[in-house]
Amino acid sequence: MISNNEMIRIRRQMQRRIQDVVAERRRTRDLAPSPSPAQPGADQEVCVADNGPG
Repeated sequence: MISNNEMIRIRRQMQRRIQDVVAERRRTRDLAPSPSPAQPGADQEVCVADNGPG
């Protein structure tokens, strides 16, 4: 059986690990160049031609 103190310690350890991963991903995202629309996989605006009624 896990004691209450052990459960608290494990929960805090897990939260620290999650925060470390989130911070690392944020740093990686901030350092990476943003993709230009010409690159595959980047979000692109799609324009639809208006061919009139019908």
